[in-house]
Amino acid sequence: MDRNVQAVGVGASDMKLTTPGPTLGVVGGGQLGRMLGEAAGPLGVEVVVSDPTPDCPASPVVADQLVGDFDEYDTLRTLAERADLLTYEIELTDPDTLEAVSEETGTPVQPTPETLRTIQDKLVQNDALAAAGVPIPEYRRVDDAADLRAAGDELGWPVMLKARTGGYDGRGNVPVAADDDHAAALEAVGAGEGGALAERLVDFERELAVIGVRGDGETDAFPVTETVHEEEIMRETLSPARTDGAVRERAVEVALDVLDVLDGRGVFGIELFEQPTGTGERVLVNEIAPRPHNSGHWTIEGAVTSQFEQHVRAVLGYPLGSTERRCPTVIANVLGDVTEPGTATLDGVETVHEADGAHLHWYGKREVRPLRKMGHVTLTADGSGTRDVDELVESVSELRDGLTFE
Repeated sequence: MDRNVQAVGVGASDMKLTTPGPTLGVVGGGQLGRMLGEAAGPLGVEVVVSDPTPDCPASPVVADQLVGDFDEYDTLRTLAERADLLTYEIELTDPDTLEAVSEETGTPVQPTPETLRTIQDKLVQNDALAAAGVPIPEYRRVDDAADLRAAGDELGWPVMLKARTGGYDGRGNVPVAADDDHAAALEAVGAGEGGALAERLVDFERELAVIGVRGDGETDAFPVTETVHEEEIMRETLSPARTDGAVRERAVEVALDVLDVLDGRGVFGIELFEQPTGTGERVLVNEIAPRPHNSGHWTIEGAVTSQFEQHVRAVLGYPLGSTERRCPTVIANVLGDVTEPGTATLDGVETVHEADGAHLHWYGKREVRPLRKMGHVTLTADGSGTRDVDELVESVSELRDGLTFE
């Protein structure tokens, strides 16, 4: 193809834009791919996604979709041939295949396949973070039930058991007590596929998140966000986080230290634990995603530059946008409130549309499943009549709870 290389990975003084503009190939066409497509258009960037689901959520807002598995060579090769640069919105793709098609076609991948290798194996990830002095919970490698018993005796029961590979969005994690069936716990997290690790169970005050970003020679971070989970699934996010300034400052410091461990450009969702006062290190890293993250969805309305626009800018080597928060902003995830899979029809949306300062984001998934992420509702202080974060999260939760698939 005749690549628009002038617009990709160059300094601001050299940038040129044509129509059609540069093409960004995205592995994955779920809600993150959809929102990347929405953000790329105004920048003059076309998006082509690959996803195994025909008419995936991203398909209505991107230039094209290639149907194929996330790690299928032919699909990724074709995507690379059509794109000026490749990125990914899901960690289930294969870094070796990405690296191969990149070398064969000359199409760069950002963040790099090496970063994906690190993130895909939680033991490798923890080893890299620990070697760099990044604060994380104490952990031990676990290959069998005897290892798990030894880890719990050393770290203290209960422990958090995590599959080394394949875990996603809270899946693959389970707390384990001393008198639990340890072999069954290993089977439950899928440890037979690639092993596991046990982490000290953290007694945290709250969970935090920072969206870090690395561009072409510059790094930055969005303001610290508080996240609320139930059953390992994120339910609400609040920005600013309801913590003190010292913790917010430390959280950003830790997030930037994480970026130093990883390679390549893009945004990185960095989930953190805030430990109580008097426990020493107040902030520990929990999970890392080398892509836009649910904890950063508030930035669409709540920040000067959304995490999705920032990711497009970063991977293409454009100057980064401002990460400043416009105003206090909260979101509530819309999850499938069903007991069995079925056609996705959401009722009650008029209430959200009628609420001042509220924004409904629909992910375009045709099937609803129990607790599946189907959308989110954002509520901003601008327009809602209050800047109090507690009032905002109470209001956005009420709006979300008025929506139903039943």
